[in-house]
Amino acid sequence: MDHAPRIQDLPPGEAAELDPAFCERVRYARDPAYDGVIFIGVHSTGIYCRPVCPARQPLSRNVRYYRSAAAAEAAGLRPCLRCRPETAPFSAAWNGTRSTVGRALRLIESGSLDAGDVGSLAARLGIGPRHLARLFRRHLGASPTSVARTARVQRAKRLIDGTDLPMTEIAAQAGFASLRSFNAAIQETYRCAPTELRRRRGAVTAAAALPSG
Repeated sequence: MDHAPRIQDLPPGEAAELDPAFCERVRYARDPAYDGVIFIGVHSTGIYCRPVCPARQPLSRNVRYYRSAAAAEAAGLRPCLRCRPETAPFSAAWNGTRSTVGRALRLIESGSLDAGDVGSLAARLGIGPRHLARLFRRHLGASPTSVARTARVQRAKRLIDGTDLPMTEIAAQAGFASLRSFNAAIQETYRCAPTELRRRRGAVTAAAALPSG
């Protein structure tokens, strides 16, 4: 197989179709145009990464591609502590029904599902909850509630890394209903406690960060 990166002249939004050959070229090129558009799951290590991750490339047979961080986490993968998927940009390459998903994502990021439900979110978008769920599955490979959960965890991780706030304050600012639910979500996602993540910030261990196959 020729691994030379030859990225096609294709709008980044088209990568949502997840053509494996195309995604392979994106991965080997570490193409920043697809950062936040696709996520790379390395099933031999249980980690998922951004296309721009500087770690050594894993073997293709161990790699799967995902439309969103939430989809990768639903597959049982944890975020890479080196490329930090929670800091990936959100792609603006949405059109047609994708614009509805984009609006929904912005509302979720602002906390609309932290206290509300999918029905109220769908009503704000002028569509039904089932249609919203179908759009999320189509474009992100995950449900609105899964995406909202990932958004809360990502907010929390950014606060853990970027501030010295106590964990109770981080849990509240990130949108968790309680410290217990915050601790459980971080433990499930990162396989360690929030306090351990804070101890590690600024220094990534080889065991946790190398998504090599």
